[in-house]
Amino acid sequence: MGTPHVKQIRLVKTPKDAARMGRERMRPLRQDWEQVKDDIMRQAVLCKFQTHTDIRDILLSTNNAEIVENSPIDFYWGCGADGSGKNMLGKILMEVRDILYHTYRADIDNKTVK
Repeated sequence: MGTPHVKQIRLVKTPKDAARMGRERMRPLRQDWEQVKDDIMRQAVLCKFQTHTDIRDILLSTNNAEIVENSPIDFYWGCGADGSGKNMLGKILMEVRDILYHTYRADIDNKTVK
């Protein structure tokens, strides 16, 4: 966690640059990455949607629709080229949507009434 790699990535100006740096294979993955990656993504996605009301409203407006990360090159986070991917990001977005719905239900009800 407190490696020079983490510090370097945190100092870049854009999320795109941080993502690019994180994908560089010269940077080691944490040893337990396969065990923790879903929880880390879940925490990051939840934080993002709790922080930004505009995108939270968009996510909540999907109601109970299935969400698919339409990535033909990613068979873990996305659906993959042939739809056989795990779609873990889509599943996490749906989990976060449920959490947000229960957390912000009063706000949603008030918007519907107005």
